[in-house]
Amino acid sequence: MTLYERFASPQPVGAGIMLQPTGQAVLERLGLYEEVLARGERLAGLRVDHPGGKLLLELQYSVVDPAFYGVGLHRGVLFEVLFAALKREKNIRLRLGVTGEGLRRAADGRFYLLDSDGTRHGPHDLIALADGARSRMRDDTGLARCAEPYPWGALWCVAEDPEHVFKDVLYQVVEGTRRMLGLLPSGLGPRGESRAAPMVPLVSIYWSAPASSLDEWRSSGFPAWKEDLLRMAPHAEALFDQIESPDDVLFSGYHDVVMRPWNTRAVVHVGDAAHAMSPQLGQGANLALWDAMVLADCIAHEGSALVCALDRYSRLRRDHLAYYQLVTRALTPFFQSDHDALGWLRDVFMPLAGRFRIFQRAMVMGMTGTADGHPWKDLALPPGR
Repeated sequence: MTLYERFASPQPVGAGIMLQPTGQAVLERLGLYEEVLARGERLAGLRVDHPGGKLLLELQYSVVDPAFYGVGLHRGVLFEVLFAALKREKNIRLRLGVTGEGLRRAADGRFYLLDSDGTRHGPHDLIALADGARSRMRDDTGLARCAEPYPWGALWCVAEDPEHVFKDVLYQVVEGTRRMLGLLPSGLGPRGESRAAPMVPLVSIYWSAPASSLDEWRSSGFPAWKEDLLRMAPHAEALFDQIESPDDVLFSGYHDVVMRPWNTRAVVHVGDAAHAMSPQLGQGANLALWDAMVLADCIAHEGSALVCALDRYSRLRRDHLAYYQLVTRALTPFFQSDHDALGWLRDVFMPLAGRFRIFQRAMVMGMTGTADGHPWKDLALPPGR
C-alpha cells in the first residue's frame, strides 16, 4: 500500500474540530482514542445564545445516550496521532511531496496518479481519493453531481484560555443570520516536534462571514469586528484581546459536494472529496473517519473482489451521508445567509422544538453523528461504544 501526501513535511496545523461519538468509535477501534482524548476537552453539549445571554437552544448528548459526549480538539492533535500511527505501519509506503493532479488509466485497467510535474505513480489496483473539498482529481471520475462553494465561510483563530473559563460546552452566539460567533474549547493542542506537552487550554474562535466581504474586512472592517465580538460575548474579552490584527485571523470557505455513487471500478472518494458540506453540524472529520472504517471493512469482506467491495461501500454509506448532507444544506441558511426572515423563524420555532423530547432527541442525534438515514434510526457503532 502507498500513501501519497502533497506536503513534503506535513505539520499539525488548523483550528478546533468536534470529535463526535462516531469518530471516537473509529479511533477506539484503532487503539488511538485515549491518546487523542488526553489532548482534547470533553464536552457535554451545545449552548446557543442571543447577544446579552438569552438562551436560544441547549442540547445535551445524554438525551441520546448517557455515555455520549463530544470532544473539542485541535485538528493538529488528530493529525499527529494518526500520522505517528501511519509511520509505525511497516506495510505502508509513505510518499511525501507528491501533488496529485489527475488520474490516468493503464492498459490493464489499473490507474496511475499524475503528479503536478507530469510524473506517473503506480499503476495501482485501487486509488482512494482523500484530497479534500477542492479535490483536483474528482473530475477524472465523472461522478460529481455538485461541487460548489458556499457563499459563506468562517473567520477563525485559536486563543489561549489559561484560566480554563471555557469548558463543558460548544458555545455559540447568534444574531439574525448574518452574525454567528462560535467558541469551541479545543483542549491542549498538538505537542509539536519537540514533543513537549503544553498544558494551556485553547479555544477556537469562529465568526461567520460571507466570502465576498473579506477584502473590505481586512482593509477597514477589523476594528468594528472586534467591537462586534465583544458585544456578542463580553465574557470572552480575554480571548479577543489576543487578536491584534487581521493577520492573526484566517478564513475557511465551505463547499457543497454531492456525488453518488462514490466509486468507479478502481477509484473511490472518501471524506470531503466525496461529500464536503457546511460544518454546521460538526461532522467533517467524523464522517471521514467513518468512511475509512467502512471502506476497510468492505475490502476485508470481499477480499480480492475490489469492484464488489467498492460497490458495497457506496451502498453502505448512502443513507448516512444522504441524511447529513440534506440536514446540513437545509439548516445552514438559518444560521449563515442574507435571508433575515430565516433568522426570525429559527428564533421562534427552534426553542419550541427543543421543548419536545422527540425533536430534541432528533437534534442531538444529528449532533452525535449517529443518525442513519433519519433521526430515529441509530447508526450501529462498533462494539465497546
